[in-house]
Amino acid sequence: MSRIRTALAALAGLVLAAAPASAAPEPAAVPEHALVGYLHASFANGSGYVRMADVPAEWDVIDLAFAEPTSPTSGQLEFTRCQAAECPGVESDEEFLAGIRAKQAEGKKVLLSVGGANGQVRLETAAARDAFVASASEIIDRWGLDGIDIDFEGHSLELAPGDTDLKNPTTPVVVNLIDALRALNDRYGADFVLTMAPETFFVQVGYQHYGGGTGADPRAGAYLPVIDALRADLDLLHVQNYNSGPVMGLDDQYHTMGNADFHVAMIDMLLTGFPLAGNPNNTFAPLAPEQVAIGLPAANPAGNGFTPVPEVHKALDCLRSGTNCGPYQPHGTYPKLRGLMAWSINWDVYHGNEFAKSHDAYAAR
Repeated sequence: MSRIRTALAALAGLVLAAAPASAAPEPAAVPEHALVGYLHASFANGSGYVRMADVPAEWDVIDLAFAEPTSPTSGQLEFTRCQAAECPGVESDEEFLAGIRAKQAEGKKVLLSVGGANGQVRLETAAARDAFVASASEIIDRWGLDGIDIDFEGHSLELAPGDTDLKNPTTPVVVNLIDALRALNDRYGADFVLTMAPETFFVQVGYQHYGGGTGADPRAGAYLPVIDALRADLDLLHVQNYNSGPVMGLDDQYHTMGNADFHVAMIDMLLTGFPLAGNPNNTFAPLAPEQVAIGLPAANPAGNGFTPVPEVHKALDCLRSGTNCGPYQPHGTYPKLRGLMAWSINWDVYHGNEFAKSHDAYAAR
């Protein structure tokens, strides 16, 4: 641990002073303080189906889960709405579309979320990259959506041996995803909303381990070059602070999910920046607070690491104003932290909308 601690100490002035956060995208794309939620649009998993028109008003960004590829390496995405046999009460396509339009008229953003736990997306070739762009565009146009959310999990992203330069990645699945998202952003322009929902393993774990061929899992930190390359276009990064093992923070201590301290430590890493695998010459620079939200399970059954309402509010207090902090002390205060993300709207409705009701007004303070 001493090597990492020494590297961080040597880098502190550079990261905090000489490497300011990148300018955030235009804030009009997403509300200043937002609640982001995933809607089970293509499947059911025990929480019940929620019609688009019935999504509670507290949710500012609605991610349609999920578009998945026809095969892990095809790049060809399909978005199939849940069938009545699996989702009793499902609305017609016409009603679903009308629900989207109604939400958009209220100022909500409705995005296509790609991937999920079962949707492995490996863009190994230029053909897969082009198929991804074309098929994502077709789905976005079909439903008139506002943008795309990248929720790649499992083995969708990894870094090949020797691919350790954050600014110049060479692994095809990473490079092709960057190119695909740039193409979509160019196609739709400034109003296109781009969000990402990686797991902690693909982001914060890069502080300890980065790049393949070092004895570590080649997926460690593999989202970082994608985030870095697209930081000027990225509206929201909401790392999944759940379904996670213990993660080392910038204090060189391990933090465990389910409490305020974990969220403070994980978010502070994104807003402070950090060296990759202890290398001060290979640094992930801070994101702007407007680009970051805390990712949470909406209820206990939604994912491991559920955080009770008071603990979430403690994390918001600590990050935004430096009050109510626990053992971990963040490197600054971030009053413009964008908000909260939850998996999922369906699970929250199933549990009486506790997440939306408890956090909407608090997160908007």
